[in-house]
Amino acid sequence: MLIPSIDLKDGAVVQLVQGERLAIRDDDVFRWVRRFERFPKVQVIDLDGAMASGDNLALVRQIAGVLSCRVGGGIRTVARAQDVLAAGAHQVIAGSALFKDGRPDVDFAASLADAVGRERVIAAVDSRGGYVVIHGWKTPLPLTPQEAVRALEPYCDEFLYTHVDTEGLMGGTNMEAILAVARVTPRRVTAAGGITTQAEIDELDSLGIDAVVGMALYTGTLKLDSESR
Repeated sequence: MLIPSIDLKDGAVVQLVQGERLAIRDDDVFRWVRRFERFPKVQVIDLDGAMASGDNLALVRQIAGVLSCRVGGGIRTVARAQDVLAAGAHQVIAGSALFKDGRPDVDFAASLADAVGRERVIAAVDSRGGYVVIHGWKTPLPLTPQEAVRALEPYCDEFLYTHVDTEGLMGGTNMEAILAVARVTPRRVTAAGGITTQAEIDELDSLGIDAVVGMALYTGTLKLDSESR
């Protein structure tokens, strides 16, 4: 299944290359909300929240009220998770907060799962150069994505794996890296990072893996009308 991504920064929809260089900015956020409203799943990421440079919480709440979405970026407390879920989000995506001192923070993961329900928690495991990265992909940890997935598995119902090495480059994703993560857990895995073509989406779908797509949709490389849900 294709999951469109709405990434928010400074109150606008953006697409960043490798999480750093701005490639696309559109201040008309709800133009994209309307375009994606037919999809059963949409991913909404507050990049300012993820990078601890502010937040777009009011906007996130508005979007969560009208889209069938999962929300991430700045989910560092149980209260923040409860806030976006109360606004209408179906699930929350926790990332950096799931790690502490270079290791999975299973205490926080357990408290989050206990508070909102494991079925509403998606654990984000982002990888660059074969190791987990956090804080907006700026801080590498001495931990492989497979090790992180095994440790966090009891506390979430799904993993979001982003292959940062290919993110935003429009050159395709790394199927083997995605499969290496999927093989170590019975939990559902959603993949992101450079997914560009319908063929990639179809291949992942055949393996039971959802595909988050951003840049290819915003540039028009992948046409919405060609999507099968």
